[in-house]
Amino acid sequence: MPKINVNGVNIHYEESGQGEETIVFSHGLLWSNRMFDNQVTVLKDKYRVIAYDHRGQGQSEVAESGYDMDTLTDDAIALIETLKLGKVHFVGLSMGGFVAMRIAARRPDLIKTMILIETSADPEPQENVLKYKLLSLVARWFGLALVAKSVMPIMFGQTWLNDSARADEHQYWKTQLLNNHRTGITRAVKGVVNRNGVVDELSNIQMPTLILVGDEDVATVPAKAETIHAAIPQSKLVYIPQAGHTSSVENPNAVNQAIGDFLAQF
Repeated sequence: MPKINVNGVNIHYEESGQGEETIVFSHGLLWSNRMFDNQVTVLKDKYRVIAYDHRGQGQSEVAESGYDMDTLTDDAIALIETLKLGKVHFVGLSMGGFVAMRIAARRPDLIKTMILIETSADPEPQENVLKYKLLSLVARWFGLALVAKSVMPIMFGQTWLNDSARADEHQYWKTQLLNNHRTGITRAVKGVVNRNGVVDELSNIQMPTLILVGDEDVATVPAKAETIHAAIPQSKLVYIPQAGHTSSVENPNAVNQAIGDFLAQF
């Protein structure tokens, strides 16, 4: 699988499809571009699709530094420019959404439309910071297996978690969680929990924007999506039923339908 050196780090990305327009997928904390497999399968027939891994996660390099959201934004900008992707449809889930909003506000020349999934424009709520730092510390020194039971209900909704027919999926994603690089994921968590908010930049975002949020999301609750929707003039908000913080996996059909309907307008 290809890697590209951008902004001083080797970034893993996967390319599918050969459409005239390009979609870039930017994943959430603790995962990789695998969380968009269902979307890539559907969209690659019409679009060129690029799905990449953030530094320290997936198959990208575990860099010594640069895990703050501004540096991750620079990574994504450099990826778009180095691959000569032109103006793209940018899809960001959670942490990927933090990156998406920064690019859209600061480099609108690179973004044709933006799709935000399970994300927030606010800093991490203080009540979460200590909890997430503690989980990260335990994972770093004692292994991710000790925190998996606590993390899964944050990342997935109860409908999905309690669906025995999807037991194979539960095990797959738990394994994906456990396969994280301990050092890389610790640095990535620090970047997320210490991030600055971008609420004051949202008014600079003028391109069409689709906002998706699972109705069972407890990590970035629907009110966070509603705040973004109210601040971006050309935005549409869609609630994804029976889904938590990883709706692209939990209810892929609803996510795919919403994305497909949105992109069909452009």
